[in-house]
Amino acid sequence: MPDKVTSVDAMARPLRDIRISVTDRCNFRCRYCMPAEVFDGDYPYLPKPEILGLEEIARLATVFCGLGVEKIRLTGGEPLLRRGLHELIAMLDAIPGERDLAMTTNGTALARKAKKLAQAGLQRVTVSLDALDPEVFSRMNGVGASPERVLDGIDSALDHGLGVKVNSVIQKGVNEDQILPLAEFARDRGVTLRFIEFMDTGNTNGWKLEQIVPYTQMVQTLHRHFPMEAMEPAHVGETARRFRYKDSPDQEVGFISSVSKPFCADCNRIRLSADGKLYTCLFASEGHDIKSAMRRGVSDEELAGIIHQLWSARDDRYSELRSQIGGTQAKPEMSYIGG
Repeated sequence: MPDKVTSVDAMARPLRDIRISVTDRCNFRCRYCMPAEVFDGDYPYLPKPEILGLEEIARLATVFCGLGVEKIRLTGGEPLLRRGLHELIAMLDAIPGERDLAMTTNGTALARKAKKLAQAGLQRVTVSLDALDPEVFSRMNGVGASPERVLDGIDSALDHGLGVKVNSVIQKGVNEDQILPLAEFARDRGVTLRFIEFMDTGNTNGWKLEQIVPYTQMVQTLHRHFPMEAMEPAHVGETARRFRYKDSPDQEVGFISSVSKPFCADCNRIRLSADGKLYTCLFASEGHDIKSAMRRGVSDEELAGIIHQLWSARDDRYSELRSQIGGTQAKPEMSYIGG
């Protein structure tokens, strides 16, 4: 198996982080991810035989860890819709070595599942919460869901010892008035908050540049009410620009600025779709099939060689080139590839 030090891409970025989509299905229809008019009852979701089994995911994760991966994040769709998720977490937790094991979720099923997830070995959850106002939240999630179920999920995760972050996608004219309420909520709960610029993920969310709220504007809005100071990056490849509150220096808030201030130069992430394709960028136009090789019986060493070769050739930097490309290239949907 290739040495961890050699697992760098064409721009000398190391392989350190894998995001694993366990399902392409979700119970929300957020417009920036799965607009209801596209993801309706006739949408062709992945057939069950095409989806990686739990053992297949765990095997690939083990190979990735041998290539230098230090962080594993489970995504979807909505990962809590995947049957046996706690069993997969236990398999991932059993991989030799120390690493971060986390999950991104909309939180609606978290209240009743947090205990089992924590017992299986999950360390952290990132919960998507774009608004506290019930009307705004209902409109954004596309199914009329209330934020109360998500808040109950966050509290349950905290009660069972899971680390919690909250992600909020901010879109101009939609929910920028929620920045302060969300910050107050996170401060009260003692959880880390991440504000995310509205991105041109997938091909169906109707993204336009004028719909983003630049991170600098969000910082100014928040700073007027809760004075902040910038923090140094905690590690190479960190996506959030982090700040600490001056009146509460142990608590931080971050801003993910993929549009206005790209961070491609330090990106160390690879993504595995639910049907076994590897994507070397969130905005990649195509994936690389790893499932077929695995199902035809190749060894772990051969899988590692395939992955190492793919990563070594990687030169993605879509966000830095967005203005040149014009955002017109075909991209995988967020629900398919995860965040």
